[in-house]
Amino acid sequence: MRIAHAVRSDGFAGVERHIQQLARAEDEAGHEVTVIGGDPPRMQAGLPDSVRHLPATTVLGVTRALRQAGDVEVVNLHMTAAEVGAALGGFLTRRSGGPRYVVTRHFAGVRGGSAPVRLAGRYLRHRVAAQIAVSHYVADRIDGDSTVVHSGVAPRPDGLPAAEREQSVLLLQRLEPEKGADIAIAAFASSGLIDHGWRLDIAGEGALRTDLEALTHRLGIAAHVRFLGHVADAPQRLATAGVLMAPCAIEGLGLTVLEGMAAGTPVLAAAAGGHLETIGSVPVARLLAPDDVPSAALALQDLAHDPVHRDRVGRASALRQREAFSIESQQRGTEAVYRSVL
Repeated sequence: MRIAHAVRSDGFAGVERHIQQLARAEDEAGHEVTVIGGDPPRMQAGLPDSVRHLPATTVLGVTRALRQAGDVEVVNLHMTAAEVGAALGGFLTRRSGGPRYVVTRHFAGVRGGSAPVRLAGRYLRHRVAAQIAVSHYVADRIDGDSTVVHSGVAPRPDGLPAAEREQSVLLLQRLEPEKGADIAIAAFASSGLIDHGWRLDIAGEGALRTDLEALTHRLGIAAHVRFLGHVADAPQRLATAGVLMAPCAIEGLGLTVLEGMAAGTPVLAAAAGGHLETIGSVPVARLLAPDDVPSAALALQDLAHDPVHRDRVGRASALRQREAFSIESQQRGTEAVYRSVL
């Protein structure tokens, strides 16, 4: 099958990682794949030479790249801006022949953050052949029907036991308002873990970085918090962290949580959104009441002080990831949607 993935982006966050991993799996399955959009160095670094990459930093850039993509059978659009780019190029007309257009919905809600884009969304949703939702949480909250195909990640070697891990709480996410980094910082400050030699590592960039740094100073914990910015060694940090926190209450699914599970890292995630379908499906795992700092602090304290339970959660999480959230199962589910519209 000849497949193109398109996103209007010059960055590399969860959606871009989703595309990169899926494109690599599709290539390994024998398909011919083109990827449009995403930060070129980081996107290309994770793609084999057989997968073509075309940059698309603007909506019109998506339009141009779709023309360059050539003779493809399925175009998988990611995010509304890519859909608008396809519409502006006249690609979403309902003509016979030509590629089928499939949309992957990564976030829970109707298309677009502004009235004009939401209006365009009403046009767009009737001109795509199918929608894929990354979770049931997303599927229940978007406009139009969809097929749920959970995102997957590659398995990792057996994780380190708690005794060999660092005394670190890892926050690996964009530093944006909806992600809840302030909840994690406040919970760490209240947990008392600093007195036992623990630190908080915050990996990621975003609009709130300066505000969050100021928060650590106000709480008197700045000396025990490291703001790492974008990290190139995220897998290694997940493999050695003592605990991974994921406080976002509206996460569509959460690739970082899945990667933490694959690494056998105990995860503390908000009991909301797509987390209920990932780490929430691990019986021995504990979830956090959304936006509740005292309960998050207590959960963090309990987990950090119980290495036996941390090992139990890590092993069960890694097993669950292999069973239900593999990149192979995602690729097969996505391919089934593509074939259903051809």
